[in-house]
Amino acid sequence: MLVFAACSGVIMVALGAFAAHGLSHTLAPYLLDVFKVGVQYQAWHTLALLACGILSRFLPSKALSYAALFFGLGIICFSGSLYALALTGIKWFGPITPMGGICFIIGWVMLAIAAWRSA
Repeated sequence: MLVFAACSGVIMVALGAFAAHGLSHTLAPYLLDVFKVGVQYQAWHTLALLACGILSRFLPSKALSYAALFFGLGIICFSGSLYALALTGIKWFGPITPMGGICFIIGWVMLAIAAWRSA
C-alpha cells in the first residue's frame, strides 16, 4: 500500500508539472482541464491510499486492504482514463472513467467500514 501510494505521488506530481508546463500550450483548454481533473483525483486518492497504508500498520483489517485496493484501481481507471482521453482525444476512454469513480466510492465505503469496526 505504501509503495503504491509513494509511486502514485511521484507520478501525480510529475503529471501535474507536465500539465502546467508541457501541455498548457498544446492541448485545447477543455482537454487540459480533463487532464487536471485526473491529477486532482489522483492527488486526493493517493493521500487516502497513504492513510490506508499507515492505518494498516496499527489496525490491520481486510476492509482496509480492500479500501486500498479500490483506491488504487480508482486511480488507474479514473485518472488513467482521463489522462488517456486528454492526450489522445480517443473518446472510448471516457466510459472507463465512471468505473474508476465507482472504485473510489467503494474504497471510501470500505474505509468507513474499517473505521466503524475498529471503534
